[in-house]
Amino acid sequence: MPQVIRQALADASDSPGYPLTAGTPALRAAITAWVVRACGAGANGLGVLPTIGSKELVAWLPTLLGIGPDDVVVVPSVSYPTYEVGARLAGATVVRSDSLTSVGPTSRVRLVWVNSPGNPNGKVLPAAHLRKVVDWARERGAVVASDECYLPLGWSAEPVSVLSPEVCGGSYDGVLAVHSLSKRSNLAGYRAGFVAGDAALVAELLAVRKHAGMIVPAPVQAAMVAALQDDEHAVEQRERYRARREVLRQAFEAAGFTIEHSEAGLYLWATRGEDCWKTVDWLARRGVLVAPGLFYGPTGGQHVRVALTESDERVAAVAGRLADQ
Repeated sequence: MPQVIRQALADASDSPGYPLTAGTPALRAAITAWVVRACGAGANGLGVLPTIGSKELVAWLPTLLGIGPDDVVVVPSVSYPTYEVGARLAGATVVRSDSLTSVGPTSRVRLVWVNSPGNPNGKVLPAAHLRKVVDWARERGAVVASDECYLPLGWSAEPVSVLSPEVCGGSYDGVLAVHSLSKRSNLAGYRAGFVAGDAALVAELLAVRKHAGMIVPAPVQAAMVAALQDDEHAVEQRERYRARREVLRQAFEAAGFTIEHSEAGLYLWATRGEDCWKTVDWLARRGVLVAPGLFYGPTGGQHVRVALTESDERVAAVAGRLADQ
């Protein structure tokens, strides 16, 4: 845990009053400055709101937007399961992006999720593709929610934010970007995230969240300010991931795996051209735990997700076990 963040948390620990759901002025300013710096966004017309980690917002966004049983939520073909869970909590119909031909012209598409860099496959969507998604959604009056928690972790490709002018055309109408400090700043235990984009949508989310008690604790808000204003610790964290990625990629490829996509983010999308459960079993027998691709959608049936989030010592142990196989 970076010391600058721990110190900010400790300094704010005497916080007996209720915190602001909207975030302190210092936090809103820090979020805005980071989004302008990291996402290429402009500050004019930009709404920002802290969240209790990004997963909370992903799960509850359909409900917060008033989406219901007559509505459709589009999720990526291979994706983080919580997009679908959130839609089902709201009672909406889920359609995967590779099945959009099944969405008729009269369907009530209300929300379109994109995730670049992607979990589980580390795929980076180019700006032109994201622009097409935004245009398609705007034609239907739908919201585009872009989960960008891995945006700072580009390896062989440079991720682009949905808030970039080349994607949103300089207007944030109907566009939201979801971010997390869990990866960039190693703050998973703090539950620190935020959403930025369409100011009117952010105001709607704030109005509901005030009544629902979805409030980031004041000490965590102070820690977020410190994290967002300091890039040095984020560079160090990024280099840890880069080193682990190189070790694991070389080890898995040497063991006969093919790594697909994985241009960015915290995962390697690996395959041996067989049923993912056979691969999971093969690795488990060597003391290596991975996630089966089917967890993330039916098209992931021959892949496994390899995470870069274990300690350096355990990553080295994985490489050793694969070398001995």
